[in-house]
Amino acid sequence: MDVKEAIHNRRAYRSLDPVEITQDLITDLASCAQLSASCFNNQPWRYIFISDKETLTKMHEALSQGNEWAHNASMIIAVLSKKEYDCVIRDRVYYHFDTGMATAFLILRATDLGLVAHPIAGYSPKKTREILGIPEDLEVITLVIVGKHAQTIHPILSDKQKEAETTRPERFPLDTFVYLNRYTTK
Repeated sequence: MDVKEAIHNRRAYRSLDPVEITQDLITDLASCAQLSASCFNNQPWRYIFISDKETLTKMHEALSQGNEWAHNASMIIAVLSKKEYDCVIRDRVYYHFDTGMATAFLILRATDLGLVAHPIAGYSPKKTREILGIPEDLEVITLVIVGKHAQTIHPILSDKQKEAETTRPERFPLDTFVYLNRYTTK
């Protein structure tokens, strides 16, 4: 699969089946994130790969209502960083951008391997810190839910979630977010 194909195939599916999580898989995903660009090569991203069944079950406590589908995850990746790990140039703070790029590389590699890697916002950073022993000075930016796309839609999903399993949610037309040479009001 080439990069464009991985981009087109990447979906935030919620119907997950188990997949074997090996150290080789974790190393593969982490190695792809490692190669991402970052300001002055600071590499501000930090990842906790959670595949231990007991810890995964504890992580269910950190998930918001509506993310019960993530209980079927074979792995959860906690994405962490802090401002001090990366460039701050006058009023420009880069750690979110750089960590996001590295996480996108990881997600695309997971897609290339036939996996679902679904980043979520519906979780408690405080509870995640408690469960995983993350210090207060590190920001929990997102959790990435990893599994294999199920052939059948899981009944736990809401009607809206079920629809998103079969039809890619509509994307903005390019002319909504693309400007040529100068910003204009549309």
